[in-house]
Amino acid sequence: MLHNKYVDEYIKKWKRGDLLLNKKRIQLIALIEGYILPRDDIYYFDDEQIENYIEFSEAWYFELDEWETFITPFIFLFRKDDDEPVFDEFVINMGRGGGKNGYISTLANYFISSLHGIDYYDVSIVANSEKQAKRSFLECFRTINKQGNEDLKEEFDAFKSSITGLETQSVFEYKTSNASSQDGGREGAVIYDEYHEMESSDIVDVFSGGLGKVDCGRQFFIGTKGYVREGYFDIKYRECEDILNGVTEFGGIFPYICELDDLDEMDDPSKWAKANPALQEPLNKRGKRLFSKVMKEYKRLTNNPSGYAAFVTKRMNFIMDNLENSVATPEELDATNRPFFELNSKPIGSLDFGSVRDFATCGLLFKKGDEFAFKSFTFAIKHFCDVHYGYSNSANDFGTGKKAPIKKWEQQGLMKVVDEPSLNPMHVVNWFIEMREEHGVEKIIADNYKLDILRPLLEEQGFEVEAIRRPSSIHPLLAPRVEDGFANHKFIFGDNPLMRWFTNNVYVKETQHGKQFLKKEEVKRKTDGFQAFIHALYRANELEDESIEDTLTVLGSLNF
Repeated sequence: MLHNKYVDEYIKKWKRGDLLLNKKRIQLIALIEGYILPRDDIYYFDDEQIENYIEFSEAWYFELDEWETFITPFIFLFRKDDDEPVFDEFVINMGRGGGKNGYISTLANYFISSLHGIDYYDVSIVANSEKQAKRSFLECFRTINKQGNEDLKEEFDAFKSSITGLETQSVFEYKTSNASSQDGGREGAVIYDEYHEMESSDIVDVFSGGLGKVDCGRQFFIGTKGYVREGYFDIKYRECEDILNGVTEFGGIFPYICELDDLDEMDDPSKWAKANPALQEPLNKRGKRLFSKVMKEYKRLTNNPSGYAAFVTKRMNFIMDNLENSVATPEELDATNRPFFELNSKPIGSLDFGSVRDFATCGLLFKKGDEFAFKSFTFAIKHFCDVHYGYSNSANDFGTGKKAPIKKWEQQGLMKVVDEPSLNPMHVVNWFIEMREEHGVEKIIADNYKLDILRPLLEEQGFEVEAIRRPSSIHPLLAPRVEDGFANHKFIFGDNPLMRWFTNNVYVKETQHGKQFLKKEEVKRKTDGFQAFIHALYRANELEDESIEDTLTVLGSLNF
C-alpha cells in the first residue's frame, strides 16, 4: 500500500468530517483509494521531491494550504518501470480567490531550480492576456529580487521577461495564447492560466507538441468556470467528468474540481468551501479576508441582482445554465422511461449512423394525442465496441461504471453487435421489413449523406425514403418541439437505457443560425439514436393519432 503523510492526512480529515468536499473531490478520493494507493508494486511517491518542493515554497513564498499539499504528492508520483509521472496533466478548477496563481508560482519556480534537478526543464505560463500571463511570473520575479533573498539571487537570474535557473539552465517565461504567433518549444511544463477563456484547443496543441523532449513533461490547467461555452474548458471539464464517473480510465489526468453540488448551497456560507478550499474551516488569515469579501458580494446581490450570474459563476464555480446546455435534464430523461401506449397507428421510420464502422440506429415514431413514442434498435460493430467499451471483456458484461454496458443492452434486446469490418446494410433493411409487417411503416427519414448505399436497397423493398439534405438546418426548427417534449414529458422511449444514453450524450449549442444538437464527445459518447429520433420528429406532423382499425370501428358505429 502506498503512503504519503499529506495524502493520508487529507483523506483522514475528510473521513472524520473535518473537511468539507464536493461530490467530484469525493469521487477523486475514491479513485485514488481504489486505483493508486493499493498499487505500490507499480507506483512510488518521490518523497524527497515532495518535501523539497514544500520546504522551498514555504521558505520563500507562503505556507501551503491543505489542498496544495494534497495535490503535490501526485505531481511527484512516478511509475517504477520508467520513472515517468503517473499524472502528466493537472486540472485545478475552483472559485476565484482560492490561491491557484500562488500555487503555480511556487511550482514554476521550483521546476527550474537545482532542487528539481532536471536540466533544461523550461516552464511556460500561457494566458489569454499578457497581464494575466505575467501575474504568476511577476510573483516569482519579485520574490527572487526582494531585498534579503540573496540565496535566491545566486540560484536564479530574474529578468522582466524570463527567469533562468542557473544550475539547470531551465527558463521560466510567460506567453499569450495566440496560437498563430507561437511555436512549440521544448518545455518541461506548460501552465494554462484561466484556461476557461480559451475558445479552442489551438494553443494547447501548439505547446503540448513541445512536451516530451525533456523528462517528466507536465501540463497544468487552472481556472474558474467562465462564460465561454463549448470552448476548451467544456471539453476538458467533460473529460474530467468521464474520469471521475469511471467512464474513462484513471491515469494521466488528475482532476481536482471544486464546485457547489447544488445551486441552493450558495445561500449557505458553510457550504462555500465546496467551491473554494480557501474557505475551509478553520479559516487562516487569508481565508478570513476572502470570506469577508465573498460575504460582502453575496449580500450586495439583494440590491444588485445583475451581479448574480457573475457571483454564481466566479465565486461559487457553478454554471447556472449547465442543465440548459444538455438537451434534457436527468428528471426529463427519467420521464421517458414509461410503457409505450398502444402502437397501432402507422409510424414514421428513421435511421442515423455516424459511420458504417461503429453504430447505426433505426427507429419508429408513433403519435397519440400530444405524446410521441420512439421504438428503436441499434446495430454496432464488434471491433469498435471492443476498443471503446471493452465489449469482449467479461468484466464489463453488465457495466462496471467504467464502460457503457453494451453487452447488457444487447441482452435486453435493445441492440445487436455484429462481427463485421463494416455494417452490412441489409441488417437495417431487414429490420425495417420486420417493422413493416408488425407496424406498417412505409416512410423512412434519414440524412442524405448516409443514404448512398441504403436508399436503393430500401426503395427496392418498396419503402418511401426521404433524405434530409442538411440535418443541422432542421435543428433550429425542431428545438422548440424538443424542449417542450422533454419539459412536459411528451416523449416515451420505453424501458430503453440505450436511448437515454444516446440522449444524455447530446448538448444544445446556441449559434447565429439557431440551436444545434451536438455531441458532447466525438468518439465514445454516441448520439445515433437521438439523431434518428430528431429525423423522425421532422416529419411528425404527418403522423395520424388513430389506427386504420380505430377509424373503421368508429365508422361502423355510425348510422348513415
